[in-house]
Amino acid sequence: MRRSEEARRWLSEAEWDHGTARMLHDSRRYNSCAFICQQAGEKAAKGLLYLIGESPFGQAVRELLSRYAEERHENLGELLPLASELDRHYVPARYPNAIPSGTPHENYDEVVSRRALDYAGKIIEYVRRRLL
Repeated sequence: MRRSEEARRWLSEAEWDHGTARMLHDSRRYNSCAFICQQAGEKAAKGLLYLIGESPFGQAVRELLSRYAEERHENLGELLPLASELDRHYVPARYPNAIPSGTPHENYDEVVSRRALDYAGKIIEYVRRRLL
């Protein structure tokens, strides 16, 4: 399979996850929405790495985007803080022992969920433009 085809497969899955996250947000499942947004950002970033022939190991969206930026000599300064925010939801959105008290579903709200949707969408759009 060509690199561009594999990259598109990963982008497709990122877009699918982003759609799933929207449904979770609409259902007020805010912590799950934030986690799935992290997954969408991760898959989109991995698509970029497949595009340039790199092995996309790891889960941190910021690290994956940074590897792409370094290889391509691109400035992703605007996307990296968004990626960092998404990475913050990888564990605490799912596990009660990752937060001081309560449960993830009690600690996430509409504002955080909406922001995660927006940030994941921006990363996906960036990747989509690179794959055209």
